[in-house]
Amino acid sequence: MELYEYKIIYSVIIIVSAFFIRLLITNSLKKIQTKFGFQKARIVVTNKIITILIYITVIVVVSFIWGVDEKQLLVYVSSFLTILGIAFFAQWSILSNITAGIILYINYPVKIGDSITILEKDNNITGEIRDIGAFFITLRTPEKELITMPNAVILQKNIKYFPQPEN
Repeated sequence: MELYEYKIIYSVIIIVSAFFIRLLITNSLKKIQTKFGFQKARIVVTNKIITILIYITVIVVVSFIWGVDEKQLLVYVSSFLTILGIAFFAQWSILSNITAGIILYINYPVKIGDSITILEKDNNITGEIRDIGAFFITLRTPEKELITMPNAVILQKNIKYFPQPEN
């Protein structure tokens, strides 16, 4: 067998393995959702993030199999980490709102349908969470007004929340 045939076989093995790992993780997330009663939207977002990480890993490994130069790959990885750093630490960045949206989906005590009060110095905002999007969270006030707030702001403010009663 020629060298490129081995590369094809290794690449296929990596891709098939990634597919089965993704399938295993998806089934595990469904079991976690059932066991702990997590919202479906949170599980879907978590599954998407894990899937993206698996496929990025597959791309990197297959790139090494086919002989991509490590220095070139290091440039791409460092560029990605720089953008990620901006997303986590730059409050003015659109990326910070996307990152905050992911955090709100995955690891935040409130969910869609809960009532919250955002505690500010001068004006508290009270409303029911209607949507948690990539950039904004939407609240419906008791006066039936819709208010959108950037996700990054929600993470920075003190929140008083009133969870939905368990059914």
